[in-house]
Amino acid sequence: MASIREGAMQADITELFDPTSRYAIGVDIGGTKINAGIVTYELFDPASNYAIGVDIGGTKINAGIVTYEGEILLSKSLETLAGQENTVHRVQGVIQRLLEGASKLWPDIRYRGIGIGSAGQVNWQEGSIRHASELIPGYSGAQLRSILEQQYGMTVWVDNDVNVIALAEMRLGVGLGKRQFICLALGTGVGGAVVADGRLLHGAWGGAGELGHMSVDFRGIPCICGARGCLEQYASGTSIARRMRERLAARGKPDEQVNARDVFALWQAGDPLAASVMDETIAALGTAITSLIHIFNPELIIIGGGVAESGPQLVDRLRQEVSRLAMPSFAEGVQIETARLGNWSGMIGAALQAWEYGKQ
Repeated sequence: MASIREGAMQADITELFDPTSRYAIGVDIGGTKINAGIVTYELFDPASNYAIGVDIGGTKINAGIVTYEGEILLSKSLETLAGQENTVHRVQGVIQRLLEGASKLWPDIRYRGIGIGSAGQVNWQEGSIRHASELIPGYSGAQLRSILEQQYGMTVWVDNDVNVIALAEMRLGVGLGKRQFICLALGTGVGGAVVADGRLLHGAWGGAGELGHMSVDFRGIPCICGARGCLEQYASGTSIARRMRERLAARGKPDEQVNARDVFALWQAGDPLAASVMDETIAALGTAITSLIHIFNPELIIIGGGVAESGPQLVDRLRQEVSRLAMPSFAEGVQIETARLGNWSGMIGAALQAWEYGKQ
């Protein structure tokens, strides 16, 4: 008889245990026979009051268990480690941690589905990443929906990160009750989303609303997308910091450590150099928003992202600029407001897809 090293069997059995697995071993002990087999343990319940939301960014992935009212029962986060580790594996890792934590707290919990909000261009029909910039190397082509549906046995929805922020604001935030609005997310880049007749506009495959790459100056600053004068080159936090550094260097005061938050603080303190950068930003944003108002005839413009956190001065100036540029008949009644739901809006909006599309 082969010998078994002491402790080896225990270690092997431990490695077989996964509290989030869809499978369990069932044993029926009778008087004359013992039957055993593998039975399926389902995590999926389309009528559940809970859904999993995952927000995939270039630096961090947040995952949480969310209710329709936007309550977060439990959340987990992992660094994306873009360029160092496979991003899909990191997504699987954070979902696994979430499910393990939930199974200990609520052993019988089931989920309506998994909603993903991701950086990059998303093929909404396929649930895949059509294209991702070098912010997340090797992410283009990732088949998120099929991979996660196969692993977890539940419905998965995948959309662009700004689209799910707009969904959260539409159902729970400043867009509540509005059927026509535009969302601009001003952060590292500039993202956008368009809601028309109460529904997100996705376009042919899911790329509608790439508002950061609408040009506000056809002879303007070259953009990484290949065009010139894109809004992103004037209104993102990255561009605000870059233009401030360029102005400082031109005056013989180079400072490579200046970031967008520094520029906001200097602007509010009355610094003329920071004011010139922000005047340019407001002019570009005002031009873009005016064009969007003329094209879409919205009730509301929502400004989100880190740049929107620079203070009420930004939105006040934008309202003045749009009022000056837009046709009065179009500008009348249009609200310009900051997003209400904050840093968790992407994760909450991702989860809300389970109710938004799961009912169809």
